[in-house]
Amino acid sequence: MNGAESPHDVVVVGGGLAGCEAAYQLAQRGLRVRLVEMKPHKRTPAQTSDRMAELVCSNSLRGAALSNAVGLLKEELRRVGSLALRCADETSVPAGGALAVDRERFAEAMTRAIEAHPRITVEHREVTEIPAERPVILATGPLTSDALAASLAAAVGAEHLAYYDAIAPIVSADSIDWSRVWKQSRYGKGGAVRGDRAAQREPTAQPDRAAQREQTAPPEDAAERRDDAEAGDEAYVNCPFDEAQYKAFVQALVASEKVEARAFEEVRYFEGCLPCEVMAARGEQTLAFGPMKPVGLTDPRTGRRPYAVLQLRPEDEAATAYNLVGFQTRMKYAEQLRVFRMVPGLEEAEFLRTGSVHRNTFVDAPALLGPAMELRALPGVHLAGQIAGVEGYVESAAAGFVCAILLAQQLRNEPLRPPPPTTALGGILTHLGRKQPTYQPSNITWAHIAPLDAAHGKLRKRARYEVMAERALRDLDAWWAAG
Repeated sequence: MNGAESPHDVVVVGGGLAGCEAAYQLAQRGLRVRLVEMKPHKRTPAQTSDRMAELVCSNSLRGAALSNAVGLLKEELRRVGSLALRCADETSVPAGGALAVDRERFAEAMTRAIEAHPRITVEHREVTEIPAERPVILATGPLTSDALAASLAAAVGAEHLAYYDAIAPIVSADSIDWSRVWKQSRYGKGGAVRGDRAAQREPTAQPDRAAQREQTAPPEDAAERRDDAEAGDEAYVNCPFDEAQYKAFVQALVASEKVEARAFEEVRYFEGCLPCEVMAARGEQTLAFGPMKPVGLTDPRTGRRPYAVLQLRPEDEAATAYNLVGFQTRMKYAEQLRVFRMVPGLEEAEFLRTGSVHRNTFVDAPALLGPAMELRALPGVHLAGQIAGVEGYVESAAAGFVCAILLAQQLRNEPLRPPPPTTALGGILTHLGRKQPTYQPSNITWAHIAPLDAAHGKLRKRARYEVMAERALRDLDAWWAAG
């Protein structure tokens, strides 16, 4: 420790990847940083060592290829002097097309770099409430202590703080079989598609069950109707199931292999965000009365209401990607690809992100954070890493980097110059600012990066991502050189 009483310009709470990256970047810019880390006095249930930047769940930092969004993010971090990427490259081990590290050596390298920096003071104690000092960066991770989480909830409103995330898969728009699906919001808002009136005039495939579903539609339908009205009639893409397809899909969900809960997770699901396989296991018709209910929808190819539907919602303004509404899941990666490709229209789907459900403390970033990742309700309090709503080690380091850069610009009274939206680093901010019906954390995906303009024409997937990566690195270099 470099002297706990040293003066400081910024306080950083949390010694994970986001906190270490933020502290290092601030110190590299001449600012004096006090980094507060509760280890070794206390650990979260997931931690096993006293070092900083501990990788708990996996030794892999995922794909390295530039045609992979996280691979692009890692290359961008290298180019801008990320501490986490420097240490990862120094401690890497063979892992095929992924960047994997020796976890102990990585944590040692990160800890050594932080403790040795002349402008960083490390203080070991638990922070139980938001510090009074300003500015402060909270980078306390997915298992933020109960006391600090309660302090944050009191400041921003408990309704804006979550303790479990439920992530639905995302598919590329280009990989959807558009001949098998159609766009329509429930209840025929907008009039472009024949809605319930057509369904009432023509017999449905399951008239009694469809009528029963209409009568027993859950209370949240009112909110859905409002959302659909605001979004227009083409807010959703509908993947229709007949009875046999639906029953086979439910059976596959129930029989699929699931990710086991980690030792530090208490499997306590909220009724509003149950894993789809948990819903399926409650009864064959549970999904048909829940996220797959077909009420208010008419397939224009048949003029009838389908037996069930799986709805897709645009993930970005350009509609280059769609998420599977209500299909958060704990299925294993390979199982998700197998089971979700049973959905009509998704037989050849490219998954930009798979789903998950796990314990996580995070805020409603689009509602709470300003452009410098600063709480609007608490000026001078910034959030970085998973507590802000990113997912994954690389993304956490990237969020720490971006938060530090923006805060340094603020402290120098400079105009904010965030990374361009065409870059993966800019994509971190895009996700944190993108309003969603229910905000959820996310790994970096191509849907977070500004799409190519029409001048590039229609490119195949790999070629498109390579062009986007070339553009990202070119724009990043220009942004970095100007700063």
